[in-house]
Amino acid sequence: MLRPLVPQLPSSQAPSAQGLRLLLGTCFGTALALLAGRVLVHQLTPTPTPDTPLSSLRAWRLLSPDPALRREASLLLASREPTGSARQRQGLWGQGWGRDSLAALALKRAAQAAEAAGQADQAQGLWQSLWQRFPQSPASADALYSLGRQQPRWRQLLLQRFPAHPAALAAALELGPSPASRLQASLHLARWGPRWPGAEALLVQACRGRAGALQPPQRRQLALGLAQLGRGQTALDCLKGLQGDPALELALGQALLKGDASQQGLADRRLLALAQRWPTRAAAREASALLSQREGADTDALLAQLPASLQDSAAVQARLALDYQSPWRGVLQRWPRDPASWELQWQLARQALLQQRWAEAAAILHALPANQLAAPLAARQLFWLGYAQGRLGERAAAQRLWRQVLAIAPGGYYSWRASLHLGEIGTEPGLLRAPGGPAGPLARPPWQPLASGDGGLDRLWRLNQPLEAWESWRFWRGGQPAQAARDLQLEGRLRSAVGDDWIGLGQLEQASLRLPKGSCQQQADLERQLNPLRYGELFRQAAASAGLDPALLQAVARQESRFTAGVESPVGAVGLMQLMPSTASELVGRRLEGASLKDPALNSRLGARYLRQLLEQWQGNPVLAVASYNAGPGAVAHWLKTGLGSDSPKPAGATIKLERDPELWIEAIPYPETRLYTKKVLGNLWSYRRLNQGAASGC
Repeated sequence: MLRPLVPQLPSSQAPSAQGLRLLLGTCFGTALALLAGRVLVHQLTPTPTPDTPLSSLRAWRLLSPDPALRREASLLLASREPTGSARQRQGLWGQGWGRDSLAALALKRAAQAAEAAGQADQAQGLWQSLWQRFPQSPASADALYSLGRQQPRWRQLLLQRFPAHPAALAAALELGPSPASRLQASLHLARWGPRWPGAEALLVQACRGRAGALQPPQRRQLALGLAQLGRGQTALDCLKGLQGDPALELALGQALLKGDASQQGLADRRLLALAQRWPTRAAAREASALLSQREGADTDALLAQLPASLQDSAAVQARLALDYQSPWRGVLQRWPRDPASWELQWQLARQALLQQRWAEAAAILHALPANQLAAPLAARQLFWLGYAQGRLGERAAAQRLWRQVLAIAPGGYYSWRASLHLGEIGTEPGLLRAPGGPAGPLARPPWQPLASGDGGLDRLWRLNQPLEAWESWRFWRGGQPAQAARDLQLEGRLRSAVGDDWIGLGQLEQASLRLPKGSCQQQADLERQLNPLRYGELFRQAAASAGLDPALLQAVARQESRFTAGVESPVGAVGLMQLMPSTASELVGRRLEGASLKDPALNSRLGARYLRQLLEQWQGNPVLAVASYNAGPGAVAHWLKTGLGSDSPKPAGATIKLERDPELWIEAIPYPETRLYTKKVLGNLWSYRRLNQGAASGC
């Protein structure tokens, strides 16, 4: 029989029951004390953020007894140093300890710093250590990318393991030069990242050069990528008559709708075929919604060919109610939370307002509870309901509604107009500083937590690692586009943080129109996210030279280009302030090419000069200046001379004068683009003014 390895105590030496209880009590008490100590230390441990002063970060990195805090401080300090600098390398050295995900990040940052400093051997060792220790971490995608410079097998492993990671998309673009490698790259990018810079040309080349040799699944994959890029006709050419699945047909229809009349007609037919073939699919419902938004005499005929289940949808019924003035209450009551109902209500109310039928407008605006709408839509509804009630002599009720506007949406166009009606600010020209006035700098906004619900993502954001957070988010989602409102908000913030304001701010705008109304603080946070401070010093200098408020330049650039310096519109407007080369040439007195206007400094300076000219022309009136920036001063002068009335097919009401009814005048602008543009820019300006003054810093 095996004897026990632990020697047995003689019975005389065995602990008594009292001694055993004492021993157990001592151990339990010690454990409780240790646990309480750890909780206390955790509570007292500071939480570093990008707003933490440098002096505090340096002290924590050197003196904190908590190694986790020392590492967080080191990563934050390293994020503020030039990549590859001696101070950055020194601060990152030795921070790759443990199994925490921050160890992988520290190794990645140290390897990148070593590469930037020309220390190739050290970087190679760090990349290999990262891959060996953290093969599942998104940070290892960069390790495989760098190791693959010398050994292509690492690149293939990268494409397999992390297909949607930006490192994999960059690697796919670099595959080649054999035709098989280029085809692999095209298919990978079409599936995981068609909008990656450089992918579009590769997809077009693959379709045009090898379309006849491609298998049907390959052609469909390439066509879907091209359709997502808006290249509808190229996608059709790639398909060569093949029928797509619902997702592909929907993407093709959306892309073709952006083309000429012939392509739009083709889009109508494909969207109708999609709805008829797969009537129960979500793509078919979206197709019927797109058809219901079409303009033209044949729209009703298209809608009549939809399956009965799709004809009985909010989008189609809302269109029919608007076209035929049929009973609209049933649509709003049946689908109160559908965007089609919201748009129907607004279009009907707008017609009644422009024709000055105040009681009818109030009844329409009362038909949907404001608490079922997103904050911007609720603010619009409540403002105009107050306006109508004020015209009906119910002044007290109007003021109550306008105060609700300020509580729901403290920033934006309707907040500005409500503040004016409540007498809390001056007249319209008071929104702008007179030409020649001082131009102070805009205040830097405070850091905001990401609040994604994912602790790892939130920590990366808190440690000023937005690129790592964005790459991790994309990897975890498999490259799938955001659809839900919260996901759109999160992805929009991440994209904007890494410099992609063009898509990021667009996603934030979509989210703002879908998110339920949040708390006061949540609405204030969203307002900051929608109105970021960009090119602060450039705009300050340009505004100073023109005697403007830099907030005005921020407001215009926010709407014109979403702060994207290289963007060019279909009509040829270029850069941050979207200047036409002909306008810019007139401003400087010499010929300017469009390429030169992609320089942010030149573009912002000329944009400020043009805005000043418009303000001088219209005696400082911001409505006329902003509308002229979009539609041209000639069009605005014509509207002022002739007066504006309703654009409704019903008999128009009285002519609308700007000095008497400024809100109605803006709503009566006959160019839909200018109408929206004017409200957006003036709302942006009001938001930047409030944010700069700290009015939306908290609740």
